[in-house]
Amino acid sequence: MKNIEELVHKAMELQSNGLVTGQIANELNVSRDTVTWLLTRSKIETVSSAPKDISVNWSSIGKSSFRLRYISQALCDMMLESISKTDTTVDMVVGIGTSGIPMAIMVAEELGTEFAIFHGYDSHKEKEKKRGIFSHNFGNVAGKKCIIVDDVMSSGSTIIDVIDQLRDTGADPVGVAVIVDKMNTDTVDDVPVCSLVRIARVD
Repeated sequence: MKNIEELVHKAMELQSNGLVTGQIANELNVSRDTVTWLLTRSKIETVSSAPKDISVNWSSIGKSSFRLRYISQALCDMMLESISKTDTTVDMVVGIGTSGIPMAIMVAEELGTEFAIFHGYDSHKEKEKKRGIFSHNFGNVAGKKCIIVDDVMSSGSTIIDVIDQLRDTGADPVGVAVIVDKMNTDTVDDVPVCSLVRIARVD
């Protein structure tokens, strides 16, 4: 997005198409607080009242399966380097829907593992603060050693939900792989994070 007004317009467009806050946040790769601000701000508000966040547009990668494959291989390479330090094996790759799924599929293929999908919140669950779910149409995560793959980690709330639910099934989350880490962290809930780009605010 070139500027705030363009981001506001896109958020409003997504909302008019029926997407809820969490879904808009995923589409724009910003936090839910930022989406709320974008949808409610007036024209006279100053930029200083905006949440401290960064919009990430990786569509130049996402529109090309060729580029996605190379990004996925880079993520896979980083995860292999990370888990080799602890002699950990991987049985399952979990893709967070929607944006993490294409890369997770390619990482699973590269590693020769099973593949699972985690669906985040919908509007009803978001209101009740319930958790996301694992799709029953793909691999069963119970008892598996898992890598979690997503595009952008903003607040980490969805990834923490995935980690918690994996542990609830007896699975062992051994790593998180993302293109962009906006939290600038080495771990989330004691699980190592590998990112191609780590953003650090200096302010």
